[in-house]
Amino acid sequence: QILLTLTFVTTLSASGVEGSHIVGGRDAVPHSRPYMASLQLRGRHGCGGLLVREDYVLTAAHCQQPKIRHFLKIVLGGDSLTASEPTKQTFTTVRSIPHPNYDGHANDIMLLKLSSKANLTAAVQLISLQRVRLQAGRNCITAGWGDIGDNNTLANRLQEVNVTILSQRSCRGRWGAVPITRSMVCGTGADNLQGFCSGDSGGPLVCDGAAAGVVSFSGRRCGDPRTPDVYTRLSSFRDWILNEINNN
Repeated sequence: QILLTLTFVTTLSASGVEGSHIVGGRDAVPHSRPYMASLQLRGRHGCGGLLVREDYVLTAAHCQQPKIRHFLKIVLGGDSLTASEPTKQTFTTVRSIPHPNYDGHANDIMLLKLSSKANLTAAVQLISLQRVRLQAGRNCITAGWGDIGDNNTLANRLQEVNVTILSQRSCRGRWGAVPITRSMVCGTGADNLQGFCSGDSGGPLVCDGAAAGVVSFSGRRCGDPRTPDVYTRLSSFRDWILNEINNN
């Protein structure tokens, strides 16, 4: 059973895929991941994202709220969800661009155009979209403000956790009937019950400082290596991303 990792007021569930949040992780050093974005609705964090241009945030397509998408608040430069931090910059979205082939499972990626350009500072920076080789065994990191206890308890401070990349064959074998496509990449924590969970959707998989993936879905129990975490593989969508932000 899979869980799509979302959402704002309620958790999106599709095909049994539920949420995403960091479990078994640690507090990130404040502002050490300056590309992180918090997608919020009515003051509540729902999804993560990453700043790829001063006026564009990349996230997961399943984070889209069709009826209210232009009223989403995007917060950059934050460590705490609740504290007043002078480093924070807040925007609304003027356009959401989900991948045209998103089908509720595959191609789970979306761009959000911000109401204005972010001011790049020590706490707000772009993340590189250079191509990353994701061979099995590679060590990467994911981060987010999602559920930290698999019990709908959002993190107040940004969390991060180490991720080990799995081979496609291993991931497909563990997921069984759930299709794992070539545009996805799978990873697990170093220990049992480590990984992302509800509220981490749309956040980044980062390898050597570059964006390699976007948090997409996981199993019914967060961090369970029997159903490895699945990310949208950014190398499969790099041309689409660059085309959209350069033509919009």
